[in-house]
Amino acid sequence: MAATRRHPFTAALRRALLHPVALAYLAVVAAVWAWVAADVLFVTHQDASLSGVWAFFVTAPSSLLFVLLPGPLPWVGLVVAALLQAALLGAAAGRAPLRPRGGGAGRAGR
Repeated sequence: MAATRRHPFTAALRRALLHPVALAYLAVVAAVWAWVAADVLFVTHQDASLSGVWAFFVTAPSSLLFVLLPGPLPWVGLVVAALLQAALLGAAAGRAPLRPRGGGAGRAGR
């Protein structure tokens, strides 16, 4: 059975989204969304609650592009913004070196 080849963009996107930094960011976003959902569904307030704003804050600045869209599109924008930012964080973290390279100050005496 021949191995299927993925498109380079798809492989890079998958690698970026499965990076531990991206997964940690998505876990934080999911936790905030769960808190917002619990606050909206189960907590009674005397006046309006601003907990829903945190769903946009945790995915800003990308989610702020979707705020003024009509209907349910801002909520779809939250998901798109979270995935976009997770991919960018994973790609950036994947390219960042874990240790400094080259002859730094620690190698001067050798």
